[in-house]
Amino acid sequence: MVTPIPAPARKPERIDAADFKPALARLQRRLFLRSSLSIGALSMLSGCTLQDGDTVDKVLWAMSHWNDRVQGWLFNRNRLAPTYSASQITTPFPFNAFYQEFDAPQIDGSTYQLQVSGLVRDKRPWNLAALRALPQTGQITRHICIEGWSAIGDWRGVTFRTFLERIGADTTARYVGFKCADRYYSSLDMATALHPQTLLTLDFGKDPLPAKYGYPLKLRVPTKLGFKNPKHIAAIFVTNTYPGGYWEDQGYNWYSGL
Repeated sequence: MVTPIPAPARKPERIDAADFKPALARLQRRLFLRSSLSIGALSMLSGCTLQDGDTVDKVLWAMSHWNDRVQGWLFNRNRLAPTYSASQITTPFPFNAFYQEFDAPQIDGSTYQLQVSGLVRDKRPWNLAALRALPQTGQITRHICIEGWSAIGDWRGVTFRTFLERIGADTTARYVGFKCADRYYSSLDMATALHPQTLLTLDFGKDPLPAKYGYPLKLRVPTKLGFKNPKHIAAIFVTNTYPGGYWEDQGYNWYSGL
């Protein structure tokens, strides 16, 4: 007699192409542009050997920066990422970081101060009470990891545009950068920072973010790949100087839009 096996908890889902048909069409256009660039890149590489590392790196970085610009041109600030129902939330939502879950920083929310700097009018730090006093909203959106898995989560907090307006950020600046308590750092283009779904997240569902999901503050960017969603944010700055990012400085495409 075979003993029935209990149904497992909802696991991180593979990306469903049907959900992302419009995004896939845009991706095809990007890949066409990228392949066209690659022909030129190969001709640039033809004068060097595989040992000519500096030259190869320069060409590859130039290709990456070109792809960033192309994705920026294709970005539509009025196009929204798909949203989902509460029944579709992935349970448990997976932990992801460049370290193990037990190494996630433990931050005292009562003394937390979000630092603000750069091209902003008001550089006063923000505590959690002040952040929660701003208009709150929520979204159920899909986190898409560059490793090929995805998961749907319920995120709540302050639209990033609202926060940038409150601090008097120069929204004509090119970048917004983030420094995090877990040694992570990242940055966004200003158009994505102002997108209506880009969210300074304080809660996961009805509860404050647990440490594994980024307590006390996480950026949720459903129009970008998962590594563009920094957790445990300690500082935000606005700048015209390219800030890079933890993975971007190791070769990941900086823009990484969906």
